[in-house]
Amino acid sequence: MDYRTPHSLPTVTLDDVRGARKMLSGVARMTAMEGSRHLSRLVGAPVHLKCENLQRTGSFKLRGAYVRIAGLLPEERAAGVVAASAGNHAQGVALASSLLGVRSTVFMPAGAPLPKVAATRDYGAEVRLHGQVVDETLAAAQEYARETGAVFIHPFDHPDIIAGQGTVGLEILEQCPELRTLVVGVGGGGLVAGIAVAVKALRPDVRVVGVQAAGSAAYPPSLAAGHPVSIDNPATMADGIKVGRPGDVPFQLIEDLVDDIVTVSEDELSSALLLCLERAKMVVEPAGASPVAALLSKPESFEGPVVALLSGGNVDPLLMQRILRQGMAAAGRYLSLRLRLTDRPGALATLLGVLTVVDANVLDISHVRTDPRLGLTEAEVELHLETKGPEHCVEVATALGDAGYTVIG
Repeated sequence: MDYRTPHSLPTVTLDDVRGARKMLSGVARMTAMEGSRHLSRLVGAPVHLKCENLQRTGSFKLRGAYVRIAGLLPEERAAGVVAASAGNHAQGVALASSLLGVRSTVFMPAGAPLPKVAATRDYGAEVRLHGQVVDETLAAAQEYARETGAVFIHPFDHPDIIAGQGTVGLEILEQCPELRTLVVGVGGGGLVAGIAVAVKALRPDVRVVGVQAAGSAAYPPSLAAGHPVSIDNPATMADGIKVGRPGDVPFQLIEDLVDDIVTVSEDELSSALLLCLERAKMVVEPAGASPVAALLSKPESFEGPVVALLSGGNVDPLLMQRILRQGMAAAGRYLSLRLRLTDRPGALATLLGVLTVVDANVLDISHVRTDPRLGLTEAEVELHLETKGPEHCVEVATALGDAGYTVIG
């Protein structure tokens, strides 16, 4: 493959980001900065949350999409624009196009969450469902652009997109002038690249840390190789950062300006989303919670004051339900176990009485009497319990053991 040299790639400057901010005046709102006492205690320094989940369309994507489309020539606007996205970029392009009076077509995967599809249509785009994964959707959108002359709006690999996203960095410096570390989720890299351009130009002492989902982390091998490389079958619940290859333009900026890229697990993403909901009262999608996951994973690694960017809040309710269950399990808030007891009247009530004493809430119970594995007078019970954390799980297991029950799984 012929890799372009850094000098042949377009770049983004502080002036570009400042120009984008002027363009976005009255379009993108300056989102709130909220303190987190819980995260501050963990890190040992002030931690603030930059709430782009409260941005119009529910994510930062409006910023870059508007700047890109506003910069089109009149004949390009007349041809319309096309994009491919599973959600956030789709909504950003749809709203930006409507505000600018430009016709937009958005290709989305066939399995895209229905609320995101509906929102994209409501913002004015024609939605076409194509493919099962974003790569297939992307190819369809690019083919549409070639056939119709519509301008393809890339989600992250264009200087105007990067400059628009970089306006978040200018706001963060104004809202938290004492900032020492900034933590940002990373997919293709447009957001963290733009932010790093702004922040490093004005405050080179600030440490900028990117966060990727471990199952979709294309930047560590790319940075090691010195150029963007693709990873096979990226897999993560965080669809907002589920990208198999870094963008060429953001890669060079990230290589030059971003101090570190770290990865987080799916369990850590789930726990972070749960924390945002319970402690910060913020509805955040998994990609948006990735900076919080990094703080939870290694709180001692971040010098404060810290700003964690909540990049988006567009999460499908069904996915939210599953993620919260996983987050509660990862936090020791669920306990599943199997045990055997004597099959006699009142035996199940006695077992439930033990659980009542230790204040364990029974979510589900399965009582099996007929199974070849069981003796004539035995029954097996499978329990799913809601607990108060790891210590409470130990207390429940101890109470069952003291009552004479043997846990078999």
